Amino acid sequence: MYYLPCLYAFLACFAFSVVFEEKRVHIMLLSAFTGSAAWFVYLAFGFLGANIKMQTVRYLFAALTVAVLSEIFARFFKTPTTVFLTVGIIPLVPGAGIYYTMANLISGNLHMFSVKGLETVACAGAVAVGCSLVSSFVRITAEFKKNKQSK
Repeated sequence: MYYLPCLYAFLACFAFSVVFEEKRVHIMLLSAFTGSAAWFVYLAFGFLGANIKMQTVRYLFAALTVAVLSEIFARFFKTPTTVFLTVGIIPLVPGAGIYYTMANLISGNLHMFSVKGLETVACAGAVAVGCSLVSSFVRITAEFKKNKQSK
């Protein structure tokens, strides 16, 4: 059931890696895999519900997935994490939320503008927090290992 949306996410991420002018095919494929894995996690946690709190949690788990896979692939291929992270979060960008927020603002429906706006900001914030948590954990761990080896 989830394979078709994940395939679409893979293709979209692959296309963005072409747009970002990545030359190495294996990096392009892994970046696209990262995005499709994130979308799979988002869909798999659909049982949590569609309200704003649970949707934010789903985005957080998907962002954690992107960040962890990006860190792993970056270490393995000695490539910057942002190569995988930038392409991998493409499916998680709340584009529809941004569109509906602006559409409600233009149409004068301020109640729905605020509802959709908060929803969109919460989802985008969850993506940012998920990526930051993993990045911070990796940096703290690396610093700890570095200090431990120097003693």
